[in-house]
Amino acid sequence: MDIEQKQAELIEQYVKRAETLTGPSLAGLIVEATSHPSLFAFAEILSVPNLSKIEGTQYSRYLDMLRLFAHGTWSDYKSDADSLPALVHDQIRKLKQLSVLTLAETNKELSYDRLMQELDVSNVRELEDFLINECMYSGIVRGKLDQLRRCFEVQFAAGRDLNPGQLNNMIETLTSWLSTSDSLLHSIQEKIKWADIMSEVDKKHRKDIEDKVEEVKKHMKKLSRPVWTTYDVRRSTLNLE
Repeated sequence: MDIEQKQAELIEQYVKRAETLTGPSLAGLIVEATSHPSLFAFAEILSVPNLSKIEGTQYSRYLDMLRLFAHGTWSDYKSDADSLPALVHDQIRKLKQLSVLTLAETNKELSYDRLMQELDVSNVRELEDFLINECMYSGIVRGKLDQLRRCFEVQFAAGRDLNPGQLNNMIETLTSWLSTSDSLLHSIQEKIKWADIMSEVDKKHRKDIEDKVEEVKKHMKKLSRPVWTTYDVRRSTLNLE
């Protein structure tokens, strides 16, 4: 089973469960989902109406935690740890994995120094083990570890949930791309139309030239026929006698 299919099945399971739970049960489900080793997308769970019911209650911190896993990073958690539930080991690992995905969204070459700082890793060996065992083996990223240049070259990274700001930017980007594509298509169509017109003009020009050549040929044939003068006729008659 590929990672996308597994993600979809897990999301569906958690969404269905969230639709029937309330209060502490929802908080427990959030902890379970954010700890699951194969789940890296949380927007659909966040959109379940039941979750809005714990907003402003003693369990609202768990909702904030779910938002963090949907859009945030390990650095975000550290800066706001006092207002969030304490994370268990599996959640810490998950949030660091998600942090790598966030970095890979905008950079295809991640320096070891930056990764160690963002992930709270103290040495290169620990960092490379994390990238290999927790990121590449899980299928969320593919890339090459360059020990000489001390960087991770990203070849593929799974996408994270879009926050509202990113969604608006993406809509603007796609709208701009669509407008550019329409203009390009119109330009191509005009060029094709011009090419068709020029092709017809060329055909007509060639036909005119061929017709003129035929006329010249006919004229040359007429010129090449012998012209019998009166002298030639008399001479021919004498020869016959």
